[in-house]
Amino acid sequence: MKQSKYDVLTVGELNVDLILNQIDSFPEMGKEKLAGSMNLTMGSSSAIFACNLSSLGSKVAFLGKIGVDSFGDLIISSFHEKKVDTDLVLRDPNVNTGATIILNYSEDRAMVTYQGAMNELTIKDVTAEKCASARHLHFSSLYLQPGIKPDIAEVFRIAKTAGLTTSLDMQWDPAEKWDLDFREVLPLVDVFLPNEQELMCLTHAASVEAGLEVLAPYAKHIVVKMGSKGSLLHSGSKSEFRESFLNKNVVDAIGAGDSFNSGFIHKFINGASLSECQAFGNLMGAVNTTAAGGTTAFTDYTGIASLAKKHFNVDLV
Repeated sequence: MKQSKYDVLTVGELNVDLILNQIDSFPEMGKEKLAGSMNLTMGSSSAIFACNLSSLGSKVAFLGKIGVDSFGDLIISSFHEKKVDTDLVLRDPNVNTGATIILNYSEDRAMVTYQGAMNELTIKDVTAEKCASARHLHFSSLYLQPGIKPDIAEVFRIAKTAGLTTSLDMQWDPAEKWDLDFREVLPLVDVFLPNEQELMCLTHAASVEAGLEVLAPYAKHIVVKMGSKGSLLHSGSKSEFRESFLNKNVVDAIGAGDSFNSGFIHKFINGASLSECQAFGNLMGAVNTTAAGGTTAFTDYTGIASLAKKHFNVDLV
């Protein structure tokens, strides 16, 4: 096994989340609505993944870019609380840290993101030396990072040359162009982690099954997140559907997909079977919904195990 300083190097976007809950209805032009609660917390899919993976016990470092401002300070302090290494986080005094405004309404939500510093991360910031410090590289939110998006294949090529395993969660494309060259990128990715809608948009397919047929010649392992329905694992010529762990009292679903990723990759880098990785991913996605925000439920392994037992009657070893 490759001996490295970190188990996982997460490369991706960084921003804070301003979360508004208990909203009677979505905003309308020219009208004002009231929210019953507000929370300012570290956001971004990449950071939620990194923090929750660290809480599970993996050694995690982050490579991303933020501003020299109060939002950036919040991100650094939040990482330290979760024991995520920040030595590779870049701070640029010429840009502002990004922010996302999240409006939760029932089990749905709307989001507006200011990208800020996440626009400025480029391939020059991802070096072979940095990659060599880890065993696995995870990349999230491709379409929110225009500075590095054109070179995403090179990011994974550098990682693979350095001997790392890799994973990608491309996330939603706000421009809805879906121009990832999956024929070039996916052969360099060990675990591809889209949700069902993203998969169909990327492949222009009418169903998940049809989308998998398009990607199968290029991908190694594809894990399709399907929300409260569960997940679908496709590897080689076989597919395995696994139902979700249902939480009857969902607080919110912010970061549930990222928490699934953290559970899957935690098991993956420790040599578990793909079926075990999928089951643990489902469980961690469900645990996420027991508390507000993307990282609140993930204190440490003992706390996570307590929530798994309390809400889903699952014993973690």
